[in-house]
Amino acid sequence: MSSMKILNGLDGLKQLPPRSVLSIGNFDGVHLGHRRIISTAQSYAANTSPVALVTFEPHPLTVLHPNNVPPRLTPLSIKNELLANAGIDYLVELPPTQEILNTTAEDFFAILRDHVRPSHMIEGENFNFGKARQGTIHKLREWTASTDIQLHVIDPVSATLCDYTIAPVSSSLIRWLLSNGRVRDASRCLGRPYTLEGVVIPGFQRGRTIGTPTANLKLTSPQLLPPDAVYAAQCTVAGTTYPTAVSLGNLPTLGANLPHQLEAHLIGFTGDLYGQTLRVDLLDYLREQYKLPSLNHLKLQIARDLRTTAALYT
Repeated sequence: MSSMKILNGLDGLKQLPPRSVLSIGNFDGVHLGHRRIISTAQSYAANTSPVALVTFEPHPLTVLHPNNVPPRLTPLSIKNELLANAGIDYLVELPPTQEILNTTAEDFFAILRDHVRPSHMIEGENFNFGKARQGTIHKLREWTASTDIQLHVIDPVSATLCDYTIAPVSSSLIRWLLSNGRVRDASRCLGRPYTLEGVVIPGFQRGRTIGTPTANLKLTSPQLLPPDAVYAAQCTVAGTTYPTAVSLGNLPTLGANLPHQLEAHLIGFTGDLYGQTLRVDLLDYLREQYKLPSLNHLKLQIARDLRTTAALYT
């Protein structure tokens, strides 16, 4: 992992070393498309120039349209870790202040041209920037043409989904896939499993009574949850990775009006996890949540879920 340096605000942006290789974007998910941008930037940097990413944190819609903010794919801690592991040298986080949101595309480019002075910019074909997103890739191409900034526009990356559909990868597509329980397809677009991060808190402890103790997780920060269902997953504790069955839902067999739960049973793990932060990698959809006739039926179904999970991922 590189020692990525995080800078903040427009002042932080102006502190980037001259001749950096730069890309601006949201980078939520750090998916295959983002990784192509990063690898392209690194190829132009050629180990002689730093690679810098500029992103909004949090999303500008948290200020502009709070009811329309897309759910996060990656909590900030995971996003920054992924970017650091990818070899990014500098990450500039721009807060959605009124000053920044009101900066026109032309004025923002002037900051890049006069203060940041990057050698290369790497962007996707749908890139927009500046107030009201009025800075298009066409304008950026026009403005960079009169400078020594070299602009490179990257074609979308496509992924082959489980039904053999070939789709251009985007954060929006991944959110749609996850919202429909298609965690395997989301993994194909991310280039890794979709990860939920949560702290283990006390739950109802009813899993113990039926022989399958679970870690009840509270998300460390808001992120997109797939639909209520049972999923095959994996979870690493103290360097050991365990096949894990994940239940999302309100425990319909155990009673009515129970609160929504995110529970994980780590197959083969023994010990106390309370207070620990766990990252659970979702690997596959197993079944929907439904009410079973009795606790005995529930025990049998859970046993089937665990056998399926262990067979798939051990």
